[in-house]
Amino acid sequence: MTAESFTVIGNWKMYKTSRQATDYIEALLPLIENTKVNVYLAVPYTSIHSAAQVAKETPLQIGAQNMNDAREGAFTGEIAGLMLKEAGASFVLLGHSERRHVFKEGDELIHKKVIRALQDDIQPVLCIGETLAHHGKGKTQEVIQEQLSTALQGIPKEEASKVVIAYEPVWAIGSGQTPTVEQIQKTHAFIRAVLGELFGERVGKKIPILYGGSVKPENVFEIASAKDVNGVLVGGASLDPQTFASIIQNIVGGASKKRVTRKKKEKTT
Repeated sequence: MTAESFTVIGNWKMYKTSRQATDYIEALLPLIENTKVNVYLAVPYTSIHSAAQVAKETPLQIGAQNMNDAREGAFTGEIAGLMLKEAGASFVLLGHSERRHVFKEGDELIHKKVIRALQDDIQPVLCIGETLAHHGKGKTQEVIQEQLSTALQGIPKEEASKVVIAYEPVWAIGSGQTPTVEQIQKTHAFIRAVLGELFGERVGKKIPILYGGSVKPENVFEIASAKDVNGVLVGGASLDPQTFASIIQNIVGGASKKRVTRKKKEKTT
């Protein structure tokens, strides 16, 4: 696993004005100019155009945090994928835990949004994960199986490879609690297996699986060293350019550790 295979997504949520966004990106770019990691920023709708302009001709990708499942229509207050794309978004977060639990978005609606994003040529980042109640009852795999199977149903194999999966245990988001690396790997391995069942092993192996939930510069190295972790989805720690850059820099160490571990295993087999 190389650094080029890793993706780091910053989710700003409802923070930063358009001016603050451009100031942030101007501060961030010199800090990551030599990175080989794929860097994405999910910014507020009002900042997409200005952020995309500043990030133009750089490795930084700008995206949105949500979208409607319709191409257009009488949906006051909503925003369409084609509007996001025209503004400069190249990807969109879908099914984030806050959309599911605060705004009550269900698996069927999220499925429609994934389909719409693919139709509108915007890369969908599908967020999945269990609540503390589900976690406590040992229902993590059951919840994830349902979320994946519903959201990705009917998607052709050639389209599935465009999707990114972000696993975010809801009980770890903003709580300071982080699952152990072993727990993260176990869940990611299960996600990988479900993707293999849905699309075949070859395609399932290609779909990136990111981890999200209280990711910080201090823990990203170990998180990234897990076999089936292909990157991270960062919330609050992405709001400061220095902190976000540290996460990007530290994840490379996790990639290197994973590569060395794999080579050692290959020599012993």
